[in-house]
Amino acid sequence: MSLARFITENMEEIVQEWQAFATTMEPAASTMSALALRDHARPILLAIAKDLESTQTAAAQSEKSKGLGPTLSVRETAAATHGALRHVSGFDLNQLGAEYRALRASVIRLWTKKHSSGMDSGVMDDMIRFNEAVDQAVAESTSRYAAELALSRDTFMAILAHDLRSPLAAIRVLCQLLESGATNEGARKQANQIQRSAKEMGVMIRDLLEYARTQLGKGLSIAKAACAIPAICREAVEEVRSAHPQREFLLDVPEGLAGLVDSGRLRQALSNLLNNAVQHGDPEASIGFAVRSEKSNLVFEVKNQGEPIPAQSLQVIFDPLVQLSEDSAVKVKAPSTNLGLGLFIAREVALGHGGTIDVTSNREDGTVFTIRLPAQPEGYWSECGR
Repeated sequence: MSLARFITENMEEIVQEWQAFATTMEPAASTMSALALRDHARPILLAIAKDLESTQTAAAQSEKSKGLGPTLSVRETAAATHGALRHVSGFDLNQLGAEYRALRASVIRLWTKKHSSGMDSGVMDDMIRFNEAVDQAVAESTSRYAAELALSRDTFMAILAHDLRSPLAAIRVLCQLLESGATNEGARKQANQIQRSAKEMGVMIRDLLEYARTQLGKGLSIAKAACAIPAICREAVEEVRSAHPQREFLLDVPEGLAGLVDSGRLRQALSNLLNNAVQHGDPEASIGFAVRSEKSNLVFEVKNQGEPIPAQSLQVIFDPLVQLSEDSAVKVKAPSTNLGLGLFIAREVALGHGGTIDVTSNREDGTVFTIRLPAQPEGYWSECGR
């Protein structure tokens, strides 16, 4: 009996074993009905049986074994839907994988128990194709599970960041009242410190909202207009200097330089790079900030001195929420408390302008972040407002 025929003729027995194993997945399974525990088991098995019965060339099998075979859209398969529903039901990713491991073992055990013709080439081919089909189902389930998990996380962060704005605004208003009514210098300094801290929190919340928007598919809005570049750069430096008055910033921007940019977004990106330089650079060294026109491109460079960024960190430095923990295979002196949203937002702003951002880091030249915005239309430079 072929494995495909065995699956279709013994469907109920296989599904019962699926359900029995799913029952052990605590604590999620304790509140689920038998129907929910069996969720999509039958259509997943039918899809596997159909795959086993289909014609497959050696070349197609090779492609499939590498994950390159043709598949349905993730949201169109029973396995993908199963992954989404297991996420909603509270299963973790390990439990989802364990279900498929148990399913694989159950089918092979039941089939070999009832199969009496021995291990011939047809049996071996069925076994190989069965494992490939199960692996495909696992990939579809885990991919959809991960997508749903990411969506839940991003929605939560968007709601959290949005709701934090109201109490933060109240803190800033009350702080202004305390500062204006302060009767001595000490009280004024304390109120000013609270104000600076609230401002920093506001920047964090803004970046968190921007990140959530991009992850939820809305992206950053970019509205370009003719702008005076020196003014934008000075505003970015002053914003960061107000929070870090002890740091020295060396600004080098040619007067009269103009560009077609979103001034608010560009200032946000530059502020993020400057804040990153303050946080990670040598506190005794100045921070360089230079802008130039290069083949009609705008080039922005933020440079700081200090310990070079490790090569493994350079690979993921613009990726948000990527942290190297003490348990990571890549060892670091201490895990960072920075979510990395500032650099992520800077990258999104550069990309939104059709530009690029990159970083180099070594002990001799320091760490340099470079944003390059694309060339402007012919004759544009003479038309820009100064």
